[in-house]
Amino acid sequence: MVTDDEAMGRAIALAARGLGTTSPNPVVGCVLLSAEGEVVGEGFHAYAGGPHAEIVALAQAGERARGGTAVVTLEPCNHTGRTGPCAQALINAGIVRVVIAVDDPTPVAAGGAATLRDAGVRVETGVGRAPAEEGNVAWLTAVRRGRPYVTWKYAATLDGRSAAADGTSQWITSAPARSDVHKLRSAVDAIVAGVGTIIADDPQLTVRDLRDGSLAIKQPWRVVVDSSGRTPATARIRDQAAPTWIATAAEVGTGPDGRVDLAALLTELYARGVRAVLLEGGPTLAGGFLAAGLVDKVVGYIAPKMLGAGQPSLVGAGVTTIAEAIELDLIDIARVGPDLRFTASLRAKEA
Repeated sequence: MVTDDEAMGRAIALAARGLGTTSPNPVVGCVLLSAEGEVVGEGFHAYAGGPHAEIVALAQAGERARGGTAVVTLEPCNHTGRTGPCAQALINAGIVRVVIAVDDPTPVAAGGAATLRDAGVRVETGVGRAPAEEGNVAWLTAVRRGRPYVTWKYAATLDGRSAAADGTSQWITSAPARSDVHKLRSAVDAIVAGVGTIIADDPQLTVRDLRDGSLAIKQPWRVVVDSSGRTPATARIRDQAAPTWIATAAEVGTGPDGRVDLAALLTELYARGVRAVLLEGGPTLAGGFLAAGLVDKVVGYIAPKMLGAGQPSLVGAGVTTIAEAIELDLIDIARVGPDLRFTASLRAKEA
């Protein structure tokens, strides 16, 4: 017999398979248990417009779902969009009990739990809430704030340099660390870099298959923050490998510094269905995002090297004294090849 906690753990793991392909929808996992408590079906939401996790699991279970329990990471939807309401599908399948980790915060889809209860289905919420929210943090944060969840990724030496005094920066970190970055890219909807990075390094900003190095089937948006339209006509970012937006101040609007308004940029990306952004390249751009309070998570790759001079990894974050330091909550530290990767979230400022 499988416990609710065990089934929810499996559902959360299933949901993670949809990272990077479901936006503007959330990632969702579902495990169906028979009346005897055995797993009879499971599924996850794989892509926007495709069947939801509950529908996939119900198709797998068939009649074995009748009289059973559905364990889902997010409240079953209660509306008809590109697919039908999952709450009603569970009712029609004879599910008698539904265990939910996180309530749906969107007005259009919420209400599934109430529909289930009205139909006589027993509903329990909050089981595995913390890990389920963490697994869906980008989407949940985006819909609650109306702008994409932003992860700042950078690579630096032990003394905090992102480039040498002569401007060279390839490669500060090792091949394993660079492969790890492709995993980060594959889980987001857009990669954002500054025009300075485009001019200096001419990156392609694509996702590569880790097995053979080929371009992955699904590519995030590539967004160049280019206030005055300096992106070279020959830049690799202008190829056809992925959808690309060169965002200028004339198009997006200007902030107080006369450059692209970063908050307006994120608002526009949200309107385009982007829920998770990876901020790459450019210490000044990163400083602008941090100064504006627009970074949610930081992933840093630290190489066991020292330069003693050169470009710092962060410029212009608005900090002038130690009391104004941007504080982080450390989530994880790991070795990636010879390098160190740390992951931290921005600590909420006290009101």
